[in-house]
Amino acid sequence: MTSSVVAAVPPSKSPGLSPESRMVFIGLMLGMLVAAVSQTIVSPAMPVIVAELGGIEHYSWLATSAMLVSAVVVPIVGKLSDLYGRRSFYIAGLVIFMAGSILSGFAQDFWWLVIARAVQGLGMGALMTLSQTIIGDIIPPRQRGKYQGFMGAIFGLTSIAGPLLGGWITDHLGWRWLFFAGLPFGIVALVFIAKYLHLPHVQRKAKIDYAGIITLTGALVTILLATSWGGTTFPWNSAEVIGLYIAGAVFLALFIPIELKAEEPVLPLRLFRNSIFTFSNIASLAVAMGMFGAIFYVPVYAQGVLGVNATTSGAIMIPMSAAMIVVGILVGLLITKTGKYKMFVVGGTVVMLVGFWLLTQLHYGSSELQLTLAMVVVGVGLGGAMQTFTLIVQNAVDRRDLGVATAATQFFRSAGGTVGIAVLGTIMASRLATAIPEHLPAGAAEAMPAGGVSVNSVLDPAMLSQLPAGIAEAVRAGLADALHGVFIAAIPLVVVAIIAALLIKSVPLRDTLEDPESPESLESVESAEGAEGAGTEPAASTAERRLDPTTGLH
Repeated sequence: MTSSVVAAVPPSKSPGLSPESRMVFIGLMLGMLVAAVSQTIVSPAMPVIVAELGGIEHYSWLATSAMLVSAVVVPIVGKLSDLYGRRSFYIAGLVIFMAGSILSGFAQDFWWLVIARAVQGLGMGALMTLSQTIIGDIIPPRQRGKYQGFMGAIFGLTSIAGPLLGGWITDHLGWRWLFFAGLPFGIVALVFIAKYLHLPHVQRKAKIDYAGIITLTGALVTILLATSWGGTTFPWNSAEVIGLYIAGAVFLALFIPIELKAEEPVLPLRLFRNSIFTFSNIASLAVAMGMFGAIFYVPVYAQGVLGVNATTSGAIMIPMSAAMIVVGILVGLLITKTGKYKMFVVGGTVVMLVGFWLLTQLHYGSSELQLTLAMVVVGVGLGGAMQTFTLIVQNAVDRRDLGVATAATQFFRSAGGTVGIAVLGTIMASRLATAIPEHLPAGAAEAMPAGGVSVNSVLDPAMLSQLPAGIAEAVRAGLADALHGVFIAAIPLVVVAIIAALLIKSVPLRDTLEDPESPESLESVESAEGAEGAGTEPAASTAERRLDPTTGLH
């Protein structure tokens, strides 16, 4: 079954998009904006929400529920969209997300809001992965870099505007309007997509891999929950965490043979035989672990060690996000102009390493300027590398696998963030227990409050004001030492990303969505290989990039 209207670039070299495709891209940008801002706009209102609805002991569930459901749905929707087309799943994702937003805005108790956020996560997972996949459907790889740079700018923009807008709305309109504010944008996106997105698709008659979906879901849920709860809700060696990891291992053990035998596996394991796909996802995972670790714990340093308030702490992050936006757009334009990408992902990860090294140089007594400089360098590195991995993967797989391959990259990025925050948080907590006593002045142990002090003492001005000056200073210095351990631990993650980026083979980006298999096209590919081989980047063999006769794509 093939749709009658095609909103796509014709199979010829084209410097831009058709008018219909521009409308689709606008719709995708709006949908991505709505989904991305929902992850940041709520954060300033969390204390207010919990104060009204209760549930302080389960505080993390407000974020975990949406993130967990989103991570689980990404690979499933990616595969189903390959089988049955993108349009219906994207529209469903928008509708489900907006329904979850409405339910969140009308929440009457804590668990109502948790469930509503999970519904949002269901729609969010579909929007995040299909936005990137549809770009792969309508824009040739050579042109795709600049458009994915614009998409990356959406994430950077929401990381800046989300918390600021969220605080203003909470103060002036009330927290419920945080969930209603994005609905007009969602409706406009829905209109654009419904009217203009009509991609050609031949439905493949295949049996849905229900066993693979069930076992993959079980593995992801148990492993991500164990990682999120480990060291926070439960000790790492607790029965709950260990039991979840064992359950995850069992699900994975069942999942692998199921996928090897399935006619249309939900996650084709053959994709991992493609070295470009594998190394790109390893690099994306490692970059996300380091990035989210930095973004999550730098505000802790700003508030706890430097002693700034929450508003100033957020402002310190703005230069990083601005650097990520500007560099991401510039790199996208340069990739489109040159047709090369490897230099940017390698250079971006190396710059990230420099940024994390600068973070390790921070100590108790460092200035806001030193912290801001380190964050700008990290932002420059992220702008060069983060979005490019999606482009690399899309250029390396057959078109029939475009959805599931894009979803896999999105999943590894999400999983990296979850794992990075959990692991680095455990490092901070374990080091904090020994670091604070090391800085206590002589005789101050007797003045310690019952039960000792925690990081909350320095992040809460009311608690901090009740501590003697010597103890408060010891807490700040101890927190600086603990966060030094966090930033040190992030460096090997970035090194892994650099190594993986170096191992990615450089394949020329296609100028068209469909290349006819002809001697002329293969000759041009071989010529491109010769040009690449004359440079510093290794070229892939012609056999590795031979056109797929069924799709006309590599």
